[in-house]
Amino acid sequence: MVRTELAKKVVAEISRLLIGVVFIFSGIVKAIDPVGGAIKIGDYLMAFGFTWLSSFELLLTFCLSAAEFTLGVCMLLGVYRRYSSFFVLVFMLFMTPLTLYLALFNPVSDCGCFGDAIVLTNWETFLKNIVLLAAAVVAFIYNRYLCNFYTFKAYWFVTLFAYLFCIGFNYSNYSHLPIIDFRPFKVGANIPALVSIPDNAPADEYAYYFTYEKDGVKKEFSLENYPADDSTWTYVSSRSDLIKKGYVPPVPGFVLYDSASVDITDEVLRSKGPMFWLVIPSIEKADDKNIDAINNVFDFAQEQGYPFYCLTGSSRESMIDWENNTGSEYTFITTDDVLLKTMIRANPGLILINDGVIRAKWNPNDLPDEDYIKETMQNHLDGKSVNPKEDDGILFMLLSFTVPLLLVWIYDYFRNRRKRSDKQIES
Repeated sequence: MVRTELAKKVVAEISRLLIGVVFIFSGIVKAIDPVGGAIKIGDYLMAFGFTWLSSFELLLTFCLSAAEFTLGVCMLLGVYRRYSSFFVLVFMLFMTPLTLYLALFNPVSDCGCFGDAIVLTNWETFLKNIVLLAAAVVAFIYNRYLCNFYTFKAYWFVTLFAYLFCIGFNYSNYSHLPIIDFRPFKVGANIPALVSIPDNAPADEYAYYFTYEKDGVKKEFSLENYPADDSTWTYVSSRSDLIKKGYVPPVPGFVLYDSASVDITDEVLRSKGPMFWLVIPSIEKADDKNIDAINNVFDFAQEQGYPFYCLTGSSRESMIDWENNTGSEYTFITTDDVLLKTMIRANPGLILINDGVIRAKWNPNDLPDEDYIKETMQNHLDGKSVNPKEDDGILFMLLSFTVPLLLVWIYDYFRNRRKRSDKQIES
């Protein structure tokens, strides 16, 4: 009997830890890149015919990431064990059949459950959800065996704090740039290396087959034995099968066009020295409230003789409207808007490039004041970061979340748990 109870507790605790860690990770990586999450939700809405909800993509990703994160925290800390395990089970009962449908029919390329941090195929996602569903069933059935680190009186704070923290973290990454850049165009990346194929890179390898006809009989030959010199055979058709995939650049299909629709990709990428890219995936949806800060950087680029391009996926009419509304005078370059959304999570966003290498990226909210532009840009070009380091931002985020929970745990322990234990000893 004792061994049976111990086994139940061990299995329940393993399930709790698995669910807690996975849900927290899933929620936090979505919150790191809420724009990317909104794009993925938009893919879902389009695939399932719910395009009328497209205006709520960002709100949905905020809520989804916060819900996953909160459930993960509650499971990990044993908060509202019965309710948390129930909602996790409901969540997995919904997601598992959904991911099976994705695996079978492939309406979207990947589920986006871990954002761009870990990209899983639809079948990998389905198998992952099978494991989580099994863990959710165990955690729900044996929820009374789950450890809890707080008393019931502190449950409300832990739950509310986790949810609001994740919402705030979402907003911070949306208003600025993601604290961690999981995409190819991160600071330090060499753009020509990302988009081009090296001269010595392996090419695709194909097997070629030819169908010939003789005396009313068709036969297929390979490249090695087809009847090239036998005139009694009549050529019918041919086909090719890919047997080995060649080198594929990390960012395929990178092409830049000028106003006359001329391909200027090589000209731009081979440009030496500093260069600015103002990235506006969609001019129609662009926020121009910080246009003065952008124009200040443009003026600085003009003074220094640095090229300044505006990359957009919008039409020429939209470019003209933008020029009229903002007074801009920079050169427009057209490219794929999906590529631009991958390049920087801002609309607009600014990128500083030197000899093809990305040196800095800004959301317009974070552009330096006019008096500090020269110093800021020179520091980036010299390799001196003037923004908080990524590691510092992660540490600050961890401390902002864990310290309040630790303080509440200390208070809860001495105010509630220990007091209750003392009463039990006295009785």
